[in-house]
Amino acid sequence: MAIGWRCAVALALLLALEGLGRFPAALAEIESVNDRLETRLAKHAKNHCAMYDVCGQREDGKALNCPISVPAVTPSSSFSHKVQSLCPTITGDVCCTEQQFDILRSQVQQAVPFLTGCPACLRNFLNLFCELSCSPDQSLFINVTSTVQVRFVSICLLPTNSLQQNSTTSTVDGIEFFLSEEFGVNLFNSCKDVQFGALNTRAMDFVGGGAKTYKEWLAFIGRQADLYEPGSPYYIKFHTSANESSPMSLLNTKMFPCWDASLSCSCGDCPGAKECTESSLPPSPQKNACSVEIGGTKILCIDLGLGILYLLLLVGIVAWLWVTTRRYEEPSDAEIREELLQSEETNGVEITPVEGLEKDETSTPESHEPVLEKFLSRWFRSQGTWIARHPGVVLLLSILVTIILCIGLVKMNVETNPENLWVSPGSAAATEKKFFDTELTPFYRIEQLILATLPDENGVSPPILTDDNLKLMFEIQNKVDDLRGNLSGRTVSLQDICMKPFGTVCATQSVLQYYKMDRQKFDDDEGASHAAFCFDHYSSSENCLSAYQSPVDPSTAVGGFEGTNYTQATAFVVTYPVNNAVSSTEGANDAAIAWEKAFVRLAKKELQQLASSHNLTLAFSSESSVQSELERESYADVVTILVSYLVMFLYISFTLGDSLPEVAPFYVTSKVGFAKLRLQINIELQVFLGLGGVIIVALSVLGSVGFFSAVGVKSTLIIAEVIPFLVLAVGVDNMCILVHALKRQEPELPLDLRVGNALAEVGPSITLASLAEFLAFAIGSFTPMPACRVFSMFAAFAILLDFLLQITAFVSLLTYDFTRTEANRVDCLPCIKARQRDYNAGYPNREGLRGEGGAGLVSVYMQKVHAPLLLKPAVKAVVLAAFSALLLVSIALAVRLPAGLNQQIVLPRDSYLQGYFNNVTSHLRIGPPLYFVVQDYNYSARSNQTNKLCSISHCHPDSLLNEVSRAALTPQTSFIARPAASWLDDFLVWLSPDAFGCCRTFPDGSYCPPDDQPPCCPEWEDYCGLSETCKDCTTCFLQSDLIDGRPTTEQFRKKLPWFLDALPSADCSKGGRGAYSNSLNLSGYKNGTIRAFEFRTYHTALNKQTDYIDALRAVKDFTARVSKSLNISVFPYSVFYIFFEQYLDIWKNTLISLVLAVAAVFLVCLVVTTSLATAGIILLVILMIVINLLGLMSIWTIQLNAVSVVNLIMSVGIAVEFCVHITHAFSVSTGDRSMRATKALTTMGASVFSGITLTKLVGVVVLVFARSEIFVVYYFRMYFGLVVLGFLHGLVFLPVLLSICGPQSVSVMD
Repeated sequence: MAIGWRCAVALALLLALEGLGRFPAALAEIESVNDRLETRLAKHAKNHCAMYDVCGQREDGKALNCPISVPAVTPSSSFSHKVQSLCPTITGDVCCTEQQFDILRSQVQQAVPFLTGCPACLRNFLNLFCELSCSPDQSLFINVTSTVQVRFVSICLLPTNSLQQNSTTSTVDGIEFFLSEEFGVNLFNSCKDVQFGALNTRAMDFVGGGAKTYKEWLAFIGRQADLYEPGSPYYIKFHTSANESSPMSLLNTKMFPCWDASLSCSCGDCPGAKECTESSLPPSPQKNACSVEIGGTKILCIDLGLGILYLLLLVGIVAWLWVTTRRYEEPSDAEIREELLQSEETNGVEITPVEGLEKDETSTPESHEPVLEKFLSRWFRSQGTWIARHPGVVLLLSILVTIILCIGLVKMNVETNPENLWVSPGSAAATEKKFFDTELTPFYRIEQLILATLPDENGVSPPILTDDNLKLMFEIQNKVDDLRGNLSGRTVSLQDICMKPFGTVCATQSVLQYYKMDRQKFDDDEGASHAAFCFDHYSSSENCLSAYQSPVDPSTAVGGFEGTNYTQATAFVVTYPVNNAVSSTEGANDAAIAWEKAFVRLAKKELQQLASSHNLTLAFSSESSVQSELERESYADVVTILVSYLVMFLYISFTLGDSLPEVAPFYVTSKVGFAKLRLQINIELQVFLGLGGVIIVALSVLGSVGFFSAVGVKSTLIIAEVIPFLVLAVGVDNMCILVHALKRQEPELPLDLRVGNALAEVGPSITLASLAEFLAFAIGSFTPMPACRVFSMFAAFAILLDFLLQITAFVSLLTYDFTRTEANRVDCLPCIKARQRDYNAGYPNREGLRGEGGAGLVSVYMQKVHAPLLLKPAVKAVVLAAFSALLLVSIALAVRLPAGLNQQIVLPRDSYLQGYFNNVTSHLRIGPPLYFVVQDYNYSARSNQTNKLCSISHCHPDSLLNEVSRAALTPQTSFIARPAASWLDDFLVWLSPDAFGCCRTFPDGSYCPPDDQPPCCPEWEDYCGLSETCKDCTTCFLQSDLIDGRPTTEQFRKKLPWFLDALPSADCSKGGRGAYSNSLNLSGYKNGTIRAFEFRTYHTALNKQTDYIDALRAVKDFTARVSKSLNISVFPYSVFYIFFEQYLDIWKNTLISLVLAVAAVFLVCLVVTTSLATAGIILLVILMIVINLLGLMSIWTIQLNAVSVVNLIMSVGIAVEFCVHITHAFSVSTGDRSMRATKALTTMGASVFSGITLTKLVGVVVLVFARSEIFVVYYFRMYFGLVVLGFLHGLVFLPVLLSICGPQSVSVMD
């Protein structure tokens, strides 16, 4: 290499003075000459340098240029070729020595891996530094503004001695760089969107300090780096303008846009490219609700349609009322008194038609009789008579059968795993989770702390980033580090279970990582100001790297901020990722669970009080917290449930007994008349019968659980919470009907005949209801949701068993109880005989009341008040209009019913997770991790799948990663927060010869690490330059070795393990160890196919249940379209998908379950009654009750989920009880429709009101005091609403409907 003229002058002067022994003075003279030469020769002209060669170095070893202005130097041929390999725009003379060029190459190689994926950006970036260091016209746009004296470095062939090495020389300390604004803008625009996949962030965050404009980027490039930090060793001030009198001109060399044809970037790195602006995927189907605008108000089409429909119905109702009123003849008061007195004389056995009411209606029964119903009536008469004659045998056999069924309880196993409760084993989410866990690595367990400031009186929370709060964080962290869990006598620490991607240090996500988790470093780094600095430079400053040598994104370490204003964050978020194991592996997570229990205890007992003492709040959670709290919740309300059952038992004992009043006759005219009523109520409790009925219900439930436990079906907590209420409601209604039917029989008949007649009277109705309910639940057992399926199975069998026990065991108990009553023996103490008294003494109307319904006061009310008032034409019209409006409004509300299950509702009200979930919603600004899992990736050279997946240059514009990047541009609809981290992109860049510091080999062909890693750089060195150990390393491949920039099959196969084992560092940030260690399944990969791998990104922050559901739906739809377009198997995975997949089809599954249940009821009613009208009316009323309940859920913000679906299916069974018995009683009664409706209300209405309405109400009211919100919302509210709606439809709407269009009378009695 030629010696520059400056070196020659210095050498000559030194030799001239050396013989005189004036070496020290000679050096001073040299400096003086240099200064004069620099002053005289410094000029700005073409083919002239502003600085040349290296004169010294900083303490950290970074070389510093000489501040001299010399003509550009003609390089040797080999040096010129070397320059053009990196700087193709520089030809001819240069302003750099070969040493300078080597330093330039080593420095830019740190940035090259970040930018290699976008060739245009990389070329522009290299051109900037090539022009700065080697341009022959350097002096035109570079001006040295300041120098600094540093240790002298030999730059030419000078003799070496200690005196020389201890001398100082002048070096460049600051320059001005003049470039055009167009140059700066185009440079920034070509690089601003380039992605750095390993951390799901922009490359600009690393090479530009997160710059948002070209000025910010240039300012970042020009800042003078601190010692041992990457960056420029001298200050660079960029100017985009120059004075006319100034000799400086603006650099404006050609900049390549990122969509340049020769250097085009991928769509992920250049979303503005023409081919990238629009996706080639088929558009997602739009589901915008139809709406119309009327008077400036937007109205949904369904609301408008329902409104029009109601107006039409209202017109029809008014027309019917007008016609009916014209036909209606008002009877006189005398006629009414005569009719009612005649009815009383007949003891109410048959109510005669009232003249003038529905005159066109015949009272003659149909000639056709339902064969099945007649057969059931005869069979029940025979069976009832036999049971009454052999009650002991029947009771003994019943007990024996139930005991046999209950033996299965010893094998009972309760399912508490949420996955097994709410996720079908064959569902897509369950299959995908199993694939992810087994083929890749189970998602890590999360332990989390959220330390937040309290809002002031204005509701504004102050920033949390203060020195005191950070000191508190260190104190908390010390306690967590010292924490030990106990696993069978073995201690477990966080260090034993935490995730360690780079060796032995836990990958804790915390603001303390900016201090390397070291309190001493916090004190040395000026406290909170260092964290504030790292918020902006976390990816570019080595001083901000975590203890495990990786950047920590501030969005994961703080919360409660807006945009990227991290310094205004109101919360610290600490996340401890813990290794997880496949859930099916026995005991694999026991150590983690033991530590988590200790972690929760520590947070409750110490950390919360510690935070409170600093006027802060602390929320916390562990991976096992939800399941633990759910199990606690299961037992939290045992007392409440038992009290509810006890209250219902007491009421049953009351309602099965007598509460008979002494009634003075009163009259009700066809108009609203005046009634005078004198009551004296005598109450008889039937505790024995009530207790027997409750025991039968309990045995039914236990028998059902025992049977299914014996065959291996796990029980659920819903069964204990819901099925007893269901069976009790059904059972009590049937018990009341049986008791009241028996009381209506002629007391002169023998008891066995009375029992037979009572069973013949109501047996078909009970059978019809029970069979309909059984089939409704049996069909529900085919639903895919495990909790609903198991509930339906247990409920169906329990109802069937309860029905069988009621027509056998309960009839036996009823026989014993009536025998005891007629023998005047004391209830529960039959050995004691009570005082003989006249059964009817003082109650002249008791027998009449027995004949009319046997329910005493309720029966009187139904016959004397309720029915006459309800069946007036005007009242009928009001009822029809009101219930029609209620139905249509409910439909409009039901379509707005949201899906989901708020986690806070499921948990106990005093759970620590209540505060944690509130804090998550308030403070977290990043969503759950999202993985795109690719199956069976063919990486062979003949396959084109690589380009269909990657997102660097030469990849398909519509590749998977490009589509993900495009979707991330619209996070409000895609719910994808960032482009995906891609091991494939990083691997291809790592392989590329352009990333010359990454994939390298020693001469023997073994792997050569980057120059800043051992053995190239000893571990004890603070700074590493060019290494002697690795000086002969070369890139793995030349460009000519690759095929269109892609490796061959053999190259891919051989180098992939190298990449996955390569540590990332400053010289090569693309190493795969840590970032991608668990991203691929390499089992059998040598055959050219990788079985599974993932690309990871994040969802946007998800704060509501609907956010989770919409995110899942959006990503599922996106992935399905991409997979179909690319013909590659891809599916999305996130840890919450398995729990929320049910909500994607919750409406579909709910409607299918309800339709099947209602259809089963309709079919049973049609077969048993052989009347289409009867079955149709029952179907209509049940549908109305269910739809009204859906509307009520919308008003009460009760979400649609597995719990509410179970309740809705149950509501079908309860609704059957409200309408079947009354409809059946109407069908078998004689007279006109109004009289038959009155008879049905009198005989069955009282039983329905007493047996189900009041029984459920008294039990449900107790649930208001439950500790768990789920009992209040999903059980109290829904049960209460169901009972009220059932009562209104069964005892108000149904009689009106029957009186208008009920089926004609049939006779089934012999």
